[in-house]
Amino acid sequence: MQLTLINNLPFTTITVTYKGVEVTVDNILIDTGSATTILAVDTVAALNIIPEPQDTLHLIRGVGGTEVVFSRRLDTLKLGEHSINDIEVEIGGMDYGFAINGILGMDFMIRTSAIINLKTMSVELN
Repeated sequence: MQLTLINNLPFTTITVTYKGVEVTVDNILIDTGSATTILAVDTVAALNIIPEPQDTLHLIRGVGGTEVVFSRRLDTLKLGEHSINDIEVEIGGMDYGFAINGILGMDFMIRTSAIINLKTMSVELN
């Protein structure tokens, strides 16, 4: 899967499915410094993913500061031809001061045995 370098950061496009509805999401940061995958709440609005009263809220911390998120289990998360079924992701505002619709974290990369090749600006998944 080819990566796009934006402001010296590697971005890609993913496809997510929730309750049978599929959406393609661009501007997803590949981030080995993020333990989990996070999607912007505005990005998943088309999937009708909204906070529900029974959701547990989590406070996450990163270089961009702190943020409150909730979790949701997706049917699938797909990068290129590789997908993971029944993956839990975090949903948050992601107001980091630049265009970003999500972060593909180590949870996805470990499960797919991702190899990031910065010379060819690509991700190889097994």
